[in-house]
Amino acid sequence: MTKTILSLLFITTISMAQTGLVTQKAMVVSAREEASKIGSDIMLHGGNAFDAMVATELALAVAYPYAGNLGGGGFMVYRKANGKTGSLDYREKAPLAATKNMYLDENGNVIPGKSTESAFAVGIPGTIAGMFEVHKKFGSLPIAILLKPVIALAEKGVVVTENQWKQINDHKAAIVRLSGDQTLFAKDYKVGDIIKYPALAETLKRISKNGRDEFYKGETAKKLVAYLQQKGGIITLKDLSKYQAIWRKPITFKYRNLQIVSMAPPSSGGICLAQILKMIEPFEVAKLGHNSPKYIQLLTEAERRSYADRNFYLGDPDFVKIPQTQLLDPEYLKQRMSDFTFEKATKSADIAKGKITFSESNETTHYSIVDSKGNAVAATTTLNGAFGSKLYCDELGFFLNNEMDDFSSKPGTTNSYGLVGAEANAIAPQKRMLSSMTPTIVEKNGKLLMVLGTPGGSTIITSVLQTILNVTEFNMTMQNAVDAPRFHHQWLPDDISFEPKRFPEETTETLIQKGYKINEKNWPIIGKVDAILVLPEGRREAGADHRGDDKACGF
Repeated sequence: MTKTILSLLFITTISMAQTGLVTQKAMVVSAREEASKIGSDIMLHGGNAFDAMVATELALAVAYPYAGNLGGGGFMVYRKANGKTGSLDYREKAPLAATKNMYLDENGNVIPGKSTESAFAVGIPGTIAGMFEVHKKFGSLPIAILLKPVIALAEKGVVVTENQWKQINDHKAAIVRLSGDQTLFAKDYKVGDIIKYPALAETLKRISKNGRDEFYKGETAKKLVAYLQQKGGIITLKDLSKYQAIWRKPITFKYRNLQIVSMAPPSSGGICLAQILKMIEPFEVAKLGHNSPKYIQLLTEAERRSYADRNFYLGDPDFVKIPQTQLLDPEYLKQRMSDFTFEKATKSADIAKGKITFSESNETTHYSIVDSKGNAVAATTTLNGAFGSKLYCDELGFFLNNEMDDFSSKPGTTNSYGLVGAEANAIAPQKRMLSSMTPTIVEKNGKLLMVLGTPGGSTIITSVLQTILNVTEFNMTMQNAVDAPRFHHQWLPDDISFEPKRFPEETTETLIQKGYKINEKNWPIIGKVDAILVLPEGRREAGADHRGDDKACGF
């Protein structure tokens, strides 16, 4: 029996054909059922996918404070029912007082914790600006209607699940150290307890009444700046008042008979996804066998080359020139894979950035939405680390991000996800930090096929990649595609990360014999994909990741 057949049999035994929730008209898939239901109900009562986006995003700030937020930012890719696509960048920015060497000591070394667990780590939040920008352009219901169920959820409270209990307890010591022993999250919560968020409810009420400016210029802004400065931060009212979300042209490319629309810089997601898919396109991917040694080799080697380029060339396009055309040029990508062989591993030390001439967290969350008319939204939002900087502003009711760690604190050193930074992603005032977030929409024959994305820091891109291939190359259901075992490679460190105990020993042994290093220890979860597949007859099938509390709701 061949290794490929053994691999396929292994996958079959752990994941028999499963179909996720199937609905006729509309659907939301997110990290918590409470948020998915609020978004679905908005559409049930006449709202569109963009209205549902605003409600879902802010409901996640209540139900999933681990990553859902008012104090962070994100990216959104959309496809309207008429086929028009676009994207919104509501990523955080560096404060005006930020400097290139702000996290280095007098010897030029990175100061541990300063860019991850301090008020100095906080970037200017973009979430509220993003939601109001989406609402202004595409919303159909008043903002007060969209926020009403979110405010009610904050007042009623949210049940602590086993996953949330673990999240809180794993990070409680740091939260208390940063936010004090009287903070809301200092309490000893048990599974089944209800956490109410009255301060967040009041903040949302002010935003509902006074609009976007409440967060960036009003009472909320003043309280936020006072809190951060008292904690040693550098964000000012001027920083908040200057913040703007930006509409950007998404990365759009073809892979076989698919048209893929993904996020442009300052997200690295779209470019990396395009590079990897273009590098593997000449190969008969399906014939290699799902998660076979050769399939893992092919994706690993393409990922190795793409992440090497990512780490050198990509950053905020408003600050650095990105050689996007060259990075996606077919001849360039063919040359990048020219030294690949199935016989042995390429060493990352032998792979540098590609030669071009021209003058990011597990603690993220993604949601996917399709409405009854066919409008689609893929949105990924984050605080960066788990509960962000661990700074919880009890007066306002939300955590602050530690997004400044996604810059290159010192070119050549790694961030908290092990990604090596370069000059293109160096810190500068008002600059947006590079991200791996990859909200993505897939079309086939001019029609909507798939909406997907995931948290996972540097593993986001590879999780989205494998989910697309699971559906389109291996004919999986959406739920099976999301649940299938995943692996990840990112150039440095030079190893392939496997989800523990989800790959047959024979597969790992074959790869080791060819010179690959296998890591099953550091990545207990590789992504938590939330996706929607449009079935041939037009119904929507959900893929809500079993790795979390993720849930789909719809009608």
